[in-house]
Amino acid sequence: METDLLLITPPFTQLNTPYPATAYIKGFLNTKSIASTQADLGIEVILRLFSKNGLTDLFNQVDDRNAFDWSANVQRIIALKNEYLKTIDAVIAFLQGKNPTLALQICQEDFLPEAGRFAQLEELDWAFGAMGTQDKAKHLATLYLEDISDFIVECVDPNFGFSRYAERLGRSANSFDELYEALNQEATYIDQVLISILKERVEEVRPKLFLISVPFPGNLYAAFRCAQYVKRNYPTIKISMGGGFPNTELRSLSDKRVFEFFDYITLDDGELPIELLYNAVINNDEFKLYKRTFLLENGTVVYKNDTLRSDYKQADVGTPDYTDLVLDKYISVIEIVNPMHRMWSDGRWNKLTMAHGCYWGKCTFCDISLDYIKIYQPVAAKLIVDRVEELAKKTGQNGFHFVDEAAPPALMREVALEILRRKISVTWWTNIRFEKSFTADLCLLLKASGCIAVSGGLEVASDRLLQLIDKGVTVAQVAKVTRNFTAAGIMVHAYLMYGYPTQTVQETVDSLEMVRQLFEAGVLQSGFWHQFAMTAHSPVGLYPEKFGVVKETEAIGAFANNDINYIDRTGIDHHKFSFGLKKSLFNFMHGICFDHKLQDWFDFKIPRTTIPANFIDRALTGNDNFNVKPTAKIVWLGGKPTIATFSKSKKGNTWQMMRLSFHSKKDTFSIQTNPQEGDWLVSMLDKISVSNEKVYTFQEIKADFESTIPHFELFWYSKPINTLREFGLLVL
Repeated sequence: METDLLLITPPFTQLNTPYPATAYIKGFLNTKSIASTQADLGIEVILRLFSKNGLTDLFNQVDDRNAFDWSANVQRIIALKNEYLKTIDAVIAFLQGKNPTLALQICQEDFLPEAGRFAQLEELDWAFGAMGTQDKAKHLATLYLEDISDFIVECVDPNFGFSRYAERLGRSANSFDELYEALNQEATYIDQVLISILKERVEEVRPKLFLISVPFPGNLYAAFRCAQYVKRNYPTIKISMGGGFPNTELRSLSDKRVFEFFDYITLDDGELPIELLYNAVINNDEFKLYKRTFLLENGTVVYKNDTLRSDYKQADVGTPDYTDLVLDKYISVIEIVNPMHRMWSDGRWNKLTMAHGCYWGKCTFCDISLDYIKIYQPVAAKLIVDRVEELAKKTGQNGFHFVDEAAPPALMREVALEILRRKISVTWWTNIRFEKSFTADLCLLLKASGCIAVSGGLEVASDRLLQLIDKGVTVAQVAKVTRNFTAAGIMVHAYLMYGYPTQTVQETVDSLEMVRQLFEAGVLQSGFWHQFAMTAHSPVGLYPEKFGVVKETEAIGAFANNDINYIDRTGIDHHKFSFGLKKSLFNFMHGICFDHKLQDWFDFKIPRTTIPANFIDRALTGNDNFNVKPTAKIVWLGGKPTIATFSKSKKGNTWQMMRLSFHSKKDTFSIQTNPQEGDWLVSMLDKISVSNEKVYTFQEIKADFESTIPHFELFWYSKPINTLREFGLLVL
């Protein structure tokens, strides 16, 4: 299994599905016939810890003779040690989907040992009414794992966390000092488990180039520990870091101590930088040209970007390749009852991208100056669906999470049509902008193709602030779009923001009222409040004076440089709203407490809302423009009708009629027309069937009709067509 390249994701990201960065790079390397091996050390560390042998070792780290030194919660876990050892392997197998019948035992609530995390069960009992046995068991098993995690944090390693490790050391680390000091301490128990697994991988692969992807601050410490171990024990192996963290945080790196651990740090799209590193390290290319790469030269950190080659187009980067990853061993958990967060952590998702960058690229809080947002490059719909089919075949999983910054509506439409055309069954979700292109009919098409959920930024639910953010939407528009998705059966999650520069207390209260009304109207199913953070590469960070804030310092750190401390001239302490906003949202998500006064959510005085109580209802009942554009695409999702003719009489007159009967997945319905219009309609439905390559426009259909029959508009707005519109005749 020896290969020249070893790619890893260090602990920890997700438990249920691999972070896709190494799979993307491996897929690209395949196109260059460069062999590579990848590993997700996060899931491997978790599986080693959360096993009978792993727990035995963990409990042995704790001297239970001094049990009274620990909290009551830890004392309880230590006392129940044998129950944890007896159940852990069965629970992990259940969460891996290999032992579904265990759900019946778990739900009886006398199988799992229960410690501190189970205290929240009383608050959540009402939620289990909507949960099946498997879901309830997953949630209980998740609480059980979190109890063990609490034990690890208190007794073994305070930096442990399921989706992050020593995140504090990576978040806004302007100086490398604290992280450097931690790395020079003795390895923790978790470090030792990590290093033992890494040692196995390195011995097995014997790489010449070791690539570490660091997507988040919570991966940074473990990345440095991995690099440190390899550097000390295999000094001939060259080590490079890439990924989301360096892309946003390390763009002004100057601390040479970093290069005691790494030989290279690459920024932005990794394909070409890694190919050039491969040429320099493996092929010993005499020119040694680099793309967006930091390295140490003559004792100084230098940034090399001397190749004249352009980055690869998205059509040429290959299909992500999940080979080598233990796909059948990831564990699905249900941490909280937030519907979108539940999707994030439950089930295996293949990750793909419809378009590189963001087609909007204007939001003032976003890193729009960086390539990963700035360079917009869509992938052809046919190629996207080729990749979908290839990944589904290789992984055996037909669930897809398109990880776009904001998936473009026109491309989503074409992808949906291509999925339906090929008659393949997939389940997918993605991130969007709540823009008016998402009509009711487009949402129905997306649903038919397998779309189950979308997430999008409502941010601050205030039209003044949405304009300042340059979001390009209004609250009323968001309401209509979320209604269209919801009516189609697609779940909607909204990212919500508070504390944006110049935001007043009144606007925070009014924003909460907007959110309350959206949930009460049933057009939002999930949401999450984030406090605004000012970043160095966003318009707010680049031009703070335009947004009424002042940077605390202009100094640029020698290590990370992204989150910026700032002074808001309004002087408002936005953080004090955090608890009330999140508590109210938790209740709204579960359809309760809409009648509570907004003041009830806060323990300090807030002003009354200025938003009319029926604002969202009015927005949803406003007149929509039903005029069809000549260029609109017309698609029929249904099947072929059975045809019967019959006679109809009235006042002594008899004429022939045609009945077209259709079978949808749920219903059978019929329409009646005269024979001439019926014959044309049967022929046209066959032409505009979603399974056909050619898509007809409204203009083309009208011209075809009027070549033999007059007055197309009368027919188009008649009862038979209105009925077909209800059952899958779409205007896109």
